[in-house]
Amino acid sequence: MGKFDLYKVSLKGVQPDIQELDFDLDQAFFKAIDSPEVSKGAFHVHVLIKNKPDRFEFIIDIDGYALVPCDRCLDDVKVPISTKETLYVKFGEEYADDGDNVVVIPENEGVINIAWFLFEFIALQIPIKHVHPAGECNKPMLSKLRKFRVVDENDSEDSDDESFDDEETNESDDVDPRWDKLKNIIDNN
Repeated sequence: MGKFDLYKVSLKGVQPDIQELDFDLDQAFFKAIDSPEVSKGAFHVHVLIKNKPDRFEFIIDIDGYALVPCDRCLDDVKVPISTKETLYVKFGEEYADDGDNVVVIPENEGVINIAWFLFEFIALQIPIKHVHPAGECNKPMLSKLRKFRVVDENDSEDSDDESFDDEETNESDDVDPRWDKLKNIIDNN
């Protein structure tokens, strides 16, 4: 039995009405996928398959959380994810990914493995920046970061442990006077 045989759906056996499937994705699933985006998590997946005359419509509800490394302290951050996605599957002569969640599978096979699609739907929901909420980062790691941080002359060194949260908080409200001269050029034209 293969790693992802559980996620194979035989479309030839789908009834003309609606079929429902449920999956629980855990550490073993993410370890088998072996991708750097998500390596840990726990999700419940509900799949509703509608058999339409020209295609199969997979309505996929995913609820759970992913554990990803914090960008600041490298400890795991729990990222809650709840999403509803639709995947359209059509029969054709050979496998093709037509984009926009449309997949063509060979009619003679009639089977689709949705494991990778489930992973992609989860990975696409993870924000680009993942950090702990204020005060929850690993304190020893933050102190080491502060120790080796290069401080600009304009920055104050009296920053707290959460100074790494948002770059925006460290920006100065002072405007570079060169911009004023450039604005004058635009205003005069």
